[in-house]
Amino acid sequence: MVDVARGRPVWSLGLMSGTSMDGVDAAMVLTDGETIEAFGPAAAMDYRPGDTTFTELVFRDWRRYRPPAGEGHATELAEAEGEVVANHAAAVVRLLARAARMPDVIGFHGQTVAHAPEAGWTWQLGDGGTLARALNRPVVWDFRSADMAAGGEGAPLAPFYHFALARRIGADRPLAFLNIGGVANVTWVDPSQPAPEAQGALLAFDTGPGNALINDWMLRRTGQGLDRDGAAAAAGEVDWMAVGLNSAGAFFERRPPKSLDRNEFALVLDRIGALSTEDGAASLTMLTVEAVAEGARHFPSPPTRWLVCGGGRRNATMMRWLAERLGAPVDPVEAVGLDGDMLEAQAFAWLAVRVLRGLPTSAPATTGCAAPVCGGRLAQP
Repeated sequence: MVDVARGRPVWSLGLMSGTSMDGVDAAMVLTDGETIEAFGPAAAMDYRPGDTTFTELVFRDWRRYRPPAGEGHATELAEAEGEVVANHAAAVVRLLARAARMPDVIGFHGQTVAHAPEAGWTWQLGDGGTLARALNRPVVWDFRSADMAAGGEGAPLAPFYHFALARRIGADRPLAFLNIGGVANVTWVDPSQPAPEAQGALLAFDTGPGNALINDWMLRRTGQGLDRDGAAAAAGEVDWMAVGLNSAGAFFERRPPKSLDRNEFALVLDRIGALSTEDGAASLTMLTVEAVAEGARHFPSPPTRWLVCGGGRRNATMMRWLAERLGAPVDPVEAVGLDGDMLEAQAFAWLAVRVLRGLPTSAPATTGCAAPVCGGRLAQP
């Protein structure tokens, strides 16, 4: 059993594959589940093109497979889950080739196929027991189910790690971590509070679309699944009627905590179909920015700065518009010495150690659960 007694940090390896569904990030952290003692090596691995069950059968037509419809596709789902585990195992092997030591535990998030908190379920492919046996290491997995059973949304789960990061960089006033992946989510942090589960320490929620709509739009129009550097958006004009129309949805009226699925706003693409490529990119980028600004209304107090991680921080147009709209410094997390590509993989490494110690991984202000919850299950090799 891993020694996680107080004051005894261990090396944990976290694995994350996000809603962009393009690969696996792996990162090591030395931690006791409260503080971050050191960051270890990290590595990224793209999903392999030959994984046809995984990429084509499931993610290109995910509605066929989500519960309860997925019950009629056991063979395809088993094959896809095997591919998910194999890819994550390969990412671990790649990382360990660069590591000075083996991890004491692995945090395995799995691959989210769909997320429907309003229906009380979330779906991640990947079996922790299979991964533990493949790597001969203990694996903490299934991080979201316990939170949902306690009435939470099951997401986001990185906010507790954001609290630890705020402490590590020496922040002493409220700040916001903004993750712009397929979906955008934000964590307001008050690092002066005693613990992440303390009342007033955190407020976290999905703000709305992140990169997903922009990527899908650019793929339709150009065959390239991103607006590199925000160049198309910079060359276009925002259709404010389209942005205003799409910003009036029921999701934006809900008070946090709240979370959503990557495809929740998919119909937006049809509504702006008459726009040019550049105007569409500009409008979708502004939709993401306006959704973040709308979310900031719910913060207990204005953050002194915004630290941005995820792929959106590489979109120069989005970052410029965020800074103009939010009225506070907006910087990539690299500005404070953090790794914006690996932050979520690091989060699941850190959360795995909390699970081993029985510490909370979510709270009412981060997911809406009834009381602080320790999620995750341990699988031994």
